[in-house]
Formats: sequence, structure tokens, C-alpha cells
Amino acid sequence: MKAIICNEFAPLDQLDYADLPDPVAAGDQVVIKVEAAGVNYPDGLLVQGQYQMKPDRPFVPGMEAAGVVESIGPDVKNLKVGDRVATICQLGGYAEKVVTEEGRVFPIGDMDGGDACALMVAYGTSHHALKQRADLKPGEVLVVLGAAGATGVAAIQIGKIMGARVIAVCSSEEKREIALKTGADEAIGYDNLKDQLKEMTGGKGADVVYDVVGGAAFDACSRSMARNGRLLIIGFASGTIPQFPVNLALVKEYAVVGVFWGNFTRAEPQVYADNMKELIGWYQTGKVKPVVEGRYPLADAANVLTRVLGRGATGKIVLEP
Repeated sequence: MKAIICNEFAPLDQLDYADLPDPVAAGDQVVIKVEAAGVNYPDGLLVQGQYQMKPDRPFVPGMEAAGVVESIGPDVKNLKVGDRVATICQLGGYAEKVVTEEGRVFPIGDMDGGDACALMVAYGTSHHALKQRADLKPGEVLVVLGAAGATGVAAIQIGKIMGARVIAVCSSEEKREIALKTGADEAIGYDNLKDQLKEMTGGKGADVVYDVVGGAAFDACSRSMARNGRLLIIGFASGTIPQFPVNLALVKEYAVVGVFWGNFTRAEPQVYADNMKELIGWYQTGKVKPVVEGRYPLADAANVLTRVLGRGATGKIVLEP
């Protein structure tokens, strides 16, 4: 099979598109013939050695994939050959075939493969962040940074389902239009962010901030929180990990809350499974609709990751073997 191979932590242009032996299902594993592999910001960090997880090399990146079950191990109980499924595989998604444990596989029926990938990491992260970590309440003000990206779009849609007023923050007019079409109540830029949020909330501040950006945007939001607010730390797309003055949390009485979705899926597998069932149900009833911006050949992985890391992507991007 063809796959994208990271032989050593290195710049993205060092990724190889080459042949590997087909995977074999053992125990409770299934082999999936991949229709679509989701591209995520952490994938680009991972292959450069800049992510929390540092797998042994060589490895195939790719946290999520959708396709058709090609073979099953002897201990698989609930899946059969021919089922259309999606998986959180942690590694291995950027390939024509991927092997993963049955417990990480979800039936998707006739769902579009790209949409299914988006529901895995992007929507999974935002759902966990807003539901378990923020406990977002109806009527609260949710500020979403990086709101035109895959996780941002998910946060907007999920925030609206949960009854929040959603203020999207994006770097361009084009991206702000995407955020508004996705369901945001208002969309603003990053200039004078602290003053804008103060004015838009009548001086109260944000109840919840969803921050995938870090840097100066985090600094502005850390001074724009409401009492009992929750400032969610998801990532640092700006490239700058901010330093937090803890006196702000004391004086303004709000919480800074870390969100590490991958750790959540391992630590609380049943809650994670319940979350995915809810997300898939929302998709089936039209409450959420991923924005799949582009579909590219698997061989273009390095170029696609370069664009994602440069914050040039809007919505979800998938690779198709």
C-alpha cells in the first residue's frame, strides 16, 4: 500500500510517499481501506517533533480516517467486512489502509468520509471542550478564536446547539464571512480585541473563550473574562505559547482550563464514546454540518500540512488515497 512516512522528525518536505506492507488485523483489530484521512494541525507538529507525543520512527501520521472494513481480527465482535466506518487511530491515517482497535471505530453508514473525519478530531475536540471542560450554559457568551478553522467551525456550531451567544474571531473578512455562515452571531477581527469584547459584552466580558491561537490573542482574552468565566486552552496556532499572569485569575475570579482531547479519549473512553454518539446524532439531524474546504491526493500531504500550519486553511481538509 501507499502511505506518507515520517522517517525522522524533520521539515514537512522530508515526508516520504512510498510503499509499505499491507497491515494485518489481529485480536480485536480491523483493517480499514481508507476513503478519506483527516488533516489536523497537530499532524504537522508531530512529524517535526514539536508535539507532546513523540512516536518511534519511522511512522505514518494521521489521527483519523474513514473508509470500509476490509478485514477483521478473530476477537472483533460488532463489525464485519464491508461496514463503512471512521476511526481515531492516533497514527497511521495517511495511508491506503489503516489497522486499529475495534473500540476506536464508529459505524458511519452512508455519511460522507470527509464529514466523518471532521466529526472525529475537530468536532470531538470542540464538543469535549465546551461540554465537559467549560460546562457551557444557555445564554452565556462564547468567544471562538480561529473561528474559520476546522475546530473553530465546530465550536461555533456546538456552541449554538448549547444555547450560547457566539462571537467569532477571525483574521480576515473572508474568514469572518465563513464564521457567520456557519452560525456565529457576530464576527470580529483581532485588532483591539480586548476593547471590542468589552464593548460587545457591555463590560461584563466573555463567559467562555475557546482559544486555539495563543500569543497576543490569549493575552487580550485573559483580560476580557467575566467573573466565573472559563478560558479554554486548546492550542497555539500563532506559534507563541503565552505566559499567564495568575493574578488576573485571582482578581477577576475565572478559570484557565486545559483541553487535551487525545488524553480525554484514553482516560474516559465511555464518555468519549457517548460524545461521539451525540455528535453523529447531531449530524444525522442536520444540527451540525462540517465545512470540508478541500480534498487532495494523499501524495500532497506535505503541501497540505504546510498550508494548515500557516493558518491558510478554512474548515476541514482531507486526503484521499
